[in-house]
Amino acid sequence: MSVEKYNPAKTLPVEFTDSAIEHLATQVQQQSAKGILFNVREAGCSGFKYLLELAFEIDQKTLNFKLNKTLTLYVSEKVLPLIRGTKVDYIKEGVNYRLAFSNPNATASCGCGESFSVEQQ
Repeated sequence: MSVEKYNPAKTLPVEFTDSAIEHLATQVQQQSAKGILFNVREAGCSGFKYLLELAFEIDQKTLNFKLNKTLTLYVSEKVLPLIRGTKVDYIKEGVNYRLAFSNPNATASCGCGESFSVEQQ
């Protein structure tokens, strides 16, 4: 997989709906975190699993983006090719709520939408 250099002057690499931002900002505030770390790891039935984690300590090499006045998104450069262009929404399904990911880079995803695969270059 080739890693394209990211230019921080460009737009956000990931888009969040207002409901996702509101939900994540509440989580960050309740836990006194610095923000949200968007990461992926090899797992799940399709290859990679999305990870949105509370960020308490940040590596100096991690890119950061302001989603609003109180919420900062942190992303490692190495995962940008996997998640660039992804849209994250916070949706209600029946009586449950969940984060939903729509990734234009995914060539396949599992039924629950939490893991995905990409074409290796």
